[in-house]
Amino acid sequence: MPHPRSFIAFGALAGAVGGLLAFVFARIFAEPLIQRAIAYESGRHEAQEALDRAAGVSTGEHEHEVFSRAVQGNLGAGVGIVLFGIAMGLLVAVVYVVLLGRVGQLGPRSLALLVAGGGFLGVYLVPFLKYPANPPAIGHEESITVRGTLYLVVVAASIVLLIVAVAVGRRLQARLGTWNAALTGGAVFVVAIGIVLALLPSVGELADNVAIYGHHATETPLPLRDADGTIVFPGFPADVLAGFRLYSILAQVILWGAIALVFGTLAERLLTPSRGKPTSAVV
Repeated sequence: MPHPRSFIAFGALAGAVGGLLAFVFARIFAEPLIQRAIAYESGRHEAQEALDRAAGVSTGEHEHEVFSRAVQGNLGAGVGIVLFGIAMGLLVAVVYVVLLGRVGQLGPRSLALLVAGGGFLGVYLVPFLKYPANPPAIGHEESITVRGTLYLVVVAASIVLLIVAVAVGRRLQARLGTWNAALTGGAVFVVAIGIVLALLPSVGELADNVAIYGHHATETPLPLRDADGTIVFPGFPADVLAGFRLYSILAQVILWGAIALVFGTLAERLLTPSRGKPTSAVV
């Protein structure tokens, strides 16, 4: 079997490619929606300041950005997504090495697709279902620490339960057959993670949010009203929120898909001799 360092290097390369492709996609499709969200946030802030001045409340001083929006949206976002891609590529490589030779008759590319698909499901998609990605203007400063902690809890629970589901499937394989065992393991995961998601609070019901804004399902800004109840600024545009979340999912699909394809191709070449016959490491 080839040295694990080779797989680790391939994982880093695949992650970098996936991160770069995801960034290009996000830059083209998601960035315009981010700009609209920022414009909404600025307009709402000005409307709130006008209401505060009318009520005799001090509005305070404006904070100036250390980095321009152009730097944040290009260099900052690009570096961040590529580094995230590399980290996920390394994770896929490590899991791949652990599973290699222990998952029946899966070939190198199929195993890479399975591992990357599990990573996408556990690291991103399941946490997204409970705490989806939000553009600027959505999310209160008071709850950022709790939100971050809850998100990590879902990620950890999802990964652990995926491992449990795989273990259940393997244990039942001899008795139920591969297909039925896989379905049983999948059912175990769905039920268990469903219970976890149901027990965790929605963002709008966090203590800090309830104390300041009342009971709501999310932190999406509602229409801003004056003392008489008249709407002076609209709520956050639903189309911007829906579009941003859709493109966020698609960017992650591109990232994990690229990792699976690139890493799987490189791993197959590493595991296959020049004569074209797979080595004994692939079973």
